[in-house]
Amino acid sequence: MDFKKEFETNRKTWNTKVAIHAESEFYDLKNSKKGKTSLNAYETKALGDISKRKLLHLQCHFGQDTLSFARMGAKCTGNDISDKAIALAKQLNDELKLDAKFVCCNVLDTSQHITEKFDIVFTSYGTIGWLPDLKPWAKMISERLKPGGYFYIVEFHPIAWMFDYTVSTPVMKYGYQQKGVIYEEYQGTYADKNSKMMSKEYGWNHSLGEVISSLSEAGLYIEYLKEHPASPYDIFPGLVKNDEGMFELPSKMYPLIFEVKAIKKT
Repeated sequence: MDFKKEFETNRKTWNTKVAIHAESEFYDLKNSKKGKTSLNAYETKALGDISKRKLLHLQCHFGQDTLSFARMGAKCTGNDISDKAIALAKQLNDELKLDAKFVCCNVLDTSQHITEKFDIVFTSYGTIGWLPDLKPWAKMISERLKPGGYFYIVEFHPIAWMFDYTVSTPVMKYGYQQKGVIYEEYQGTYADKNSKMMSKEYGWNHSLGEVISSLSEAGLYIEYLKEHPASPYDIFPGLVKNDEGMFELPSKMYPLIFEVKAIKKT
C-alpha cells in the first residue's frame, strides 16, 4: 500500500513538535547542552562501552540521544523523517563541537540515503508505532549492520498501545495484533500537554511476535527479549514513581517497556 498521506501527516506534526520539545522541561535541552546525558538506564546498561563504535540511530528526533552517544565516543549517524528535527540536530552538533552526522529521510528508506555499515543500530521509545510494516524495517536494519554487529531497541510495550489515551479515562480500544491504521487527533504533545498545537497522527500497533519474527527473518539472531514494568518516562496516565525514579502502574498488571537485542549473523 501507499502510505504517503500518513507519512506526510506525521512529518508535519513532528515538524511542529520540534520547537515545543526543544523548549520543554521533558527534554531539558539546557542541561543537555551542559553535558547531562539524555540516555536512560536501560540503554546505557545494554550498550555498555561504545567508544569508537559506529552507531546508527534510527528515528532520532532532534538528535539529543545521538549526541549523548557521540559524547561517549561513538561515531554516530542519526536519521529522522522531520526536516526541522534534523536541522536542529545539525545545529546542536555544531554548537557542541561534536562529530555526529544527521540525515533526513523516512526510516524505511534509510538504505537509500546511508550506505555505511555499523557496529550498532539503535532505536528507542516511541519509534516502531509510526511504521505500517516491520519487515522492510528489519531488512533495512540487517543491511546496515556489519557482520557480528547488533541491533538494540528499547520501546514502549505493545500492551500499553492498546489503550486510547485521548479520553480522560483511557479505555482499551485497539487490538494487540491490529493490522489497520490508527488515527488520532488531539491537542498538545507528550512533552508539553498544555501546548495549543494539534497533533494529527497515524500509527500502527506491533506485537512482540511481529518484532521478533521480522528481525529473525531478516537474518538476525535474537540474543534476548526483556519486559519491564517501569518506564523512564511519565507519559501514561496513572503512573507512580518507584524507588528507582522510574514510573509504573500501581497494579503492575502489565509491562510498560521491552528490550530486544539482535545480532547480525556472520
